[in-house]
Amino acid sequence: MFSHVMLGANDIATSKAFYDEVLGVIGCKPGVIDPKGRCFYFTKTGTFALSKPIDGEPASHGNGSTIGFAVDSPEQADAWHAAGLANGGVTCEDPPGVREGNGIKLYLAYLRDPAGNKICALHRMN
Repeated sequence: MFSHVMLGANDIATSKAFYDEVLGVIGCKPGVIDPKGRCFYFTKTGTFALSKPIDGEPASHGNGSTIGFAVDSPEQADAWHAAGLANGGVTCEDPPGVREGNGIKLYLAYLRDPAGNKICALHRMN
């Protein structure tokens, strides 16, 4: 459904270091910086990118927004979360764990990245 997701970041180097680690846990190669200073992570299913806002204003997180990353297991979600905490991320929401509702069982782990963006590792358990 999605071709790409781009998040604003004020410090691309700090955000790249964070995402190199958390996305590395789920098998992504380190980000690539383009001539405009943006950072791209390419996969078979889409692209994740970081950029300073083109309007010259500071980047800010979207209140109520979350970017979710699919993971293969609860253990991978925990490793993703730990990598994020070790690289400038801040835990948010409830601790990583199982959430159930409407017949759905998920394992979720939430973080805020160094720019304040809310991200999540999600494993579908059923």
